[in-house]
Amino acid sequence: MMAALAHNGPVIYLEHKLLSDYWLDYLGGGNRKNVTFNVPAEGARGEVPKIWEPIPIGQGVIRRDGGDLTIVSLGVSVHRAIEAAGVLEKNGISVQVIDLRSVAPLDKQLVIGSVSKTGRMLVVDEDYQGFGLSGELAAIVLEAGISIKYSRVCTEDTIPFSQQLEYQTLPNVERIVESALNLVNS
Repeated sequence: MMAALAHNGPVIYLEHKLLSDYWLDYLGGGNRKNVTFNVPAEGARGEVPKIWEPIPIGQGVIRRDGGDLTIVSLGVSVHRAIEAAGVLEKNGISVQVIDLRSVAPLDKQLVIGSVSKTGRMLVVDEDYQGFGLSGELAAIVLEAGISIKYSRVCTEDTIPFSQQLEYQTLPNVERIVESALNLVNS
C-alpha cells in the first residue's frame, strides 16, 4: 500500500478480505464456520519493522525455496500454497513458492527463473480458469522458450449456493496437493 500511495500514477490496490484481521473476525463469527480459511496464525504474527519500507510494485518474492516444482500465486492463495508445500515436503517433493504480489507489472523474470530451474509450474489463482492469470503465466514461460510441465488450480466455473460446497470450488490445500502430485508424478 505504501508503494501505491507513493506512486506518481494511477494504482489500484486490492487486499484480499481473508488477509485482513477485521474480515477474518467478521467472517469467522458470521455463521461461516463450515468454510476454512487456511490462513495460518503464524502468517499474521511477526516482528513489526522499526522503519516501514514500501514493497516495490512489480517485484515478486520467493516465500519458500525448492527444486522439484514451482507454485506461483498471490493473495490468500500464497498461504494455502505454503501449507500445501509443507504437505508435499513430507512426500519428498521440494516446492518453491512464488508470491507475485502484483500482476501489472508482473515479475516475469522471477517466474521464468524459477520455472527454468524446476521444469514444472503449478499456478494457484482464485480467478476462474478461463482467460485469467493462470493462462497468461503459462504463455509467458512458453514464449521464453522454456519447456515445462504445467497445471493450475483455479476457482471452478460455477460456485454453488450451498456454503458447505463453496470451499470445494475455491483453490484449497487439498486441491493444490492433489494437482502438484499429479504434475510431479506424470
